[in-house]
Amino acid sequence: MIKVQNLTKYYGETLAVNNVSFEVEKGTVVGFLGPNGAGKTTTVRIITCYLAPTAGTVFVDEHNIETASLEVRKKIGYLPENAPLYLDMTAIDYIRFMQDMRADGPARNGKRIKEVIEICGLETVVNRRIAELSKGFRQRVGLAQTLVHDPEILIFDEPTVGLDPNQIVEIRNLIKELGKVKTIILCSHILPEVEATCNRVLIISEGEIVADGTPSELQSSFEGKGRIRLQVKNNTDAFIEKIGQVPGVEKVITSSLVTEDLLDLDVETVKDIDPREDIFRLCTENQSVLMEMRREETSLEDIFRELTSREE
Repeated sequence: MIKVQNLTKYYGETLAVNNVSFEVEKGTVVGFLGPNGAGKTTTVRIITCYLAPTAGTVFVDEHNIETASLEVRKKIGYLPENAPLYLDMTAIDYIRFMQDMRADGPARNGKRIKEVIEICGLETVVNRRIAELSKGFRQRVGLAQTLVHDPEILIFDEPTVGLDPNQIVEIRNLIKELGKVKTIILCSHILPEVEATCNRVLIISEGEIVADGTPSELQSSFEGKGRIRLQVKNNTDAFIEKIGQVPGVEKVITSSLVTEDLLDLDVETVKDIDPREDIFRLCTENQSVLMEMRREETSLEDIFRELTSREE
């Protein structure tokens, strides 16, 4: 469906995307992860024909973005981080306008507009000016313009930025429903968003793809590391240093200071060694009160931080 080949993009002397290659099969919901400035937006802008690459190319259903950009654009619905809305128009007029600009054949009729309004939950605001709508409804109008020409591929760049928690859940649920019938690329640096909606993850760091696979595959590849969460009372720097010397412990990270004498610690461990009993014994010997100790599975957030730590 989408084939990215050796994609490179310079802005002047700044290398934004460095020889990136990947493929997205039909019917896949891909989370495209990376810190701010990692190259996510530049990559999708090239895929959507908004930017030209410095080198390499992209094929969408065998159509080259450089020689058949109109055919590529027909197949893609793109929601950039800042939705391109005309605030003086009503929601229905804007959606009709976007349909006139993009759609042909079966997608160019009132039935499709009605379907999109229902899908995006806009029934109560279709006759209101976009300037009068809340951020959540504006985002829904932006989603509607990506769908109105019934594209096969949807690309969303940070679709929940600036929304409140209820609106975020609504947009995520909508994306999950769309993922049942569309191919989707979801650009984000919000890990729970990707975990909730995607069945494949690409991680980009400093313009290069550093991980590619399903969430479970990525977690399996990092099984060599574990983490134990501790909450300890009556601790000292010397005590924390001793935890770092327990067999099987690789690193001790101070997570947060709960109160003046209550501390949260993250303990990174090596594979096949469980240091919890030794940590418990150490707490007893040092008269430190162990308020909590639990083993945590390697999360997508752990993997993301490990692979992109140079940019943080």
